[in-house]
Amino acid sequence: MIELNLSAFEARVLAVLAEKAFLTPDVYPLSLNGVVNGCNQLSNREPVMSLGEETVETALTRLQQNNLAQTYFPAGSRVAKYQHRVAEVFSLDDARLSLLTSLLLRGPQTCGELRQRTVRMYPFASVDSVERSLGDLAANEPPLAVQLPRAPGSKESRWAHLLSGAMAIERAETASGMNVGGSVVEGAGDDRKARLEVEVASLRREVTWLTEELAKFKKQFE
Repeated sequence: MIELNLSAFEARVLAVLAEKAFLTPDVYPLSLNGVVNGCNQLSNREPVMSLGEETVETALTRLQQNNLAQTYFPAGSRVAKYQHRVAEVFSLDDARLSLLTSLLLRGPQTCGELRQRTVRMYPFASVDSVERSLGDLAANEPPLAVQLPRAPGSKESRWAHLLSGAMAIERAETASGMNVGGSVVEGAGDDRKARLEVEVASLRREVTWLTEELAKFKKQFE
């Protein structure tokens, strides 16, 4: 039975496999090095990560145990390649898979943001078509996405994936509220020193959270 409680590392690895299947089919399935490079990519990632081969291999093993990924050996090659099985496991078309991939890569997003960020994977005709596909993900069994309550002052609701469970959404919301990941920190005025102090404090909280997540991840294999 598939467990929808993927760690942040497992979610990143799975998303990279799905993304590269869309964007670089000529080099897909991916080698271990290809997966590592995709996980540590600086663009279109939130948060940006720096994962080593051992961490990625462990995540791939867990994904294979959940039937969400599999190893592939090209004819005449001893080098393992890796591919995802998300579409087969959850019976997803390209539209829904592209949205799930973007949510895994970048966290909660609005329909407008998703339409813009999935254009290379799947060209949605309108924001309404994005919302319909998100609704299909939410109605899936098990549910794969959820619409978040509209934040005060926001015009649009955001959507989040459920492959890491509801608690992961709360952590993502907390990180977003701390303006981690290169976002502009508000409330510090024009005082550069004050802004830096706020950013450092936010980054320290994020490091603490990542450390706790890593400890939980390692504990699964003890």
